[in-house]
Amino acid sequence: MKQAAHNVTITLRAMALMLLCCIACAGAAAQNVTTPSADITISTDTVVVADSTVMLTGKVETPGAAALDSKLRFNPNPMRAMWLSALCPGLGQIYNHRYWKLPIIIGAFVGLTYGTTWNNRMLNDYSKAYRDISDNDPNTRSYMDFYPPTVKESDLDKSWLTSTLKNRKDYYRRYRDICIIGIAAVYLLNVVDAYVDASMMHFDVTPDLSMSWGPAVLDNHGSRLPAIGLGCSLDF
Repeated sequence: MKQAAHNVTITLRAMALMLLCCIACAGAAAQNVTTPSADITISTDTVVVADSTVMLTGKVETPGAAALDSKLRFNPNPMRAMWLSALCPGLGQIYNHRYWKLPIIIGAFVGLTYGTTWNNRMLNDYSKAYRDISDNDPNTRSYMDFYPPTVKESDLDKSWLTSTLKNRKDYYRRYRDICIIGIAAVYLLNVVDAYVDASMMHFDVTPDLSMSWGPAVLDNHGSRLPAIGLGCSLDF
């Protein structure tokens, strides 16, 4: 009986010890299992969500300064600017927002058109006078319109007057043609300027462009002694 009671006591103690071990293990597991918490980091372009098991990285669609700048900057179409200037001189410059060029173009066209008209009128007058003095018809005397009414035709040197009228006629024809060529040149420059200006609207010119200069020794082929000169270089 004593031996049986002793065995029962040992068994109860073992069961109690196992129960205490189970309780301790359960407490440790409870400490390890916590409510999932997330650390969220937000920046202007990235969101990072991190917890004990998952890390999620994504992009936030927020417009940056570069994107806003590209949207706000005016980007003209070169072909549209060219055709607008071809249709109406100065219209391409208005499309490119180069308003200061408009008075230059209009002034050039107005001045050359006036020069063409004035030279053509003088050419017609001198051409008619030259024809009248060359046909030996006494009824055609338009060349006398260049003189006051008190001047008599008999007092004129016809050979000198004929040469002068011819020279004047050629003079005004030449400058009328130059003005016409000038109008065509201004028209073409207006079209080319609109196209090039639209194409190079955002051309980046570096601010680091610099020039350095100083004395330099040059080869002198005509003498054994070197020549002294000035050298310069562009750095960009």
